[in-house]
Amino acid sequence: MENEYIVKQFADGSKVTVRELQLELLEMMKDIDAICKKHNITYFLSSGSCLGAVRHKGFIPWDDDMDIAMSRDEFKKFIKALDKDLPKRKYCYHCYEKSKKYTVTWPAMKIRKKKTYIREINSRLLPNRLKDCDGIFIDIFIYDHMSNKKYIDLPFRLFNTILMPIIIFFETLYINPIPLKALYRFNAKFYGKLCKNSEYFADDLTWTFKNPNKPFTYKYSDIYPVQYVKFEDTELPIVNNPHNYLVGKYGNSYMEFPPVNKRYCKHTYDINLKSDKPNKVVKSKIGFFYTLVFGIIALVIWDDLSFIFLGISLCILGITLMYYLNK
Repeated sequence: MENEYIVKQFADGSKVTVRELQLELLEMMKDIDAICKKHNITYFLSSGSCLGAVRHKGFIPWDDDMDIAMSRDEFKKFIKALDKDLPKRKYCYHCYEKSKKYTVTWPAMKIRKKKTYIREINSRLLPNRLKDCDGIFIDIFIYDHMSNKKYIDLPFRLFNTILMPIIIFFETLYINPIPLKALYRFNAKFYGKLCKNSEYFADDLTWTFKNPNKPFTYKYSDIYPVQYVKFEDTELPIVNNPHNYLVGKYGNSYMEFPPVNKRYCKHTYDINLKSDKPNKVVKSKIGFFYTLVFGIIALVIWDDLSFIFLGISLCILGITLMYYLNK
């Protein structure tokens, strides 16, 4: 019998399984795919969702999220298509283009399902600032042209890597640093335009949770044209050369299953598929304590430069907030 992976176990013995969440996400994905087909918008399953399509012909059994990606030009078309055809009673979407409160260090957009609730593990640090909906979601990432020459790529990438923890610092203090957000996004867009004739194509510079010295790097021909493949009971698009893409993301052993102790959902802290209400409230002091702990872990364990900057900021932030909360 296949393992039953649990997203959330409640005190009364009830639970939400990964599969229940996945079926909700699959329903959302079918609606998104229909909109993209209607408006001739090209997108593809990215990261773990692409791995699931290739290795499992659907979701990774213990995966509790879904990611798609598209080019910057397609993303602009996508916003217009959502404004026109996204069922407003069923869904909403969040992105910086629609609200300056949106967290720019997140994926470019989150499409959320109304009358559901989810709280991510990282929301202790970066909660959703848009209060109209906290529903389960699908992440949309922007891919753009890039240079494979480090002396060109690294300065632009380092700029956003350094700016990222500063933005997070202000947002954790409930200060919306709009000028810094605009600069962060401008740097990513400018770099994409600068490299528009390059054959290399990958996550745009607003995604900084990766060693800037070792960025994801693919050829445009690895991504396009996309191809539709079996995914659960439907077909969804993945990149043109999934082998090169997945080796770049996960290494040569991507078809091998991870050890049993690493097969668990990694993103969800609290969830409710029947209501838009949380199951419990976490006291803010606990959240700030985790901020400090996360910062220390980032400094001690992770060797990525981006996490070192983030760790320093979080340590300072955690100590400061805990001091004032306990005065």
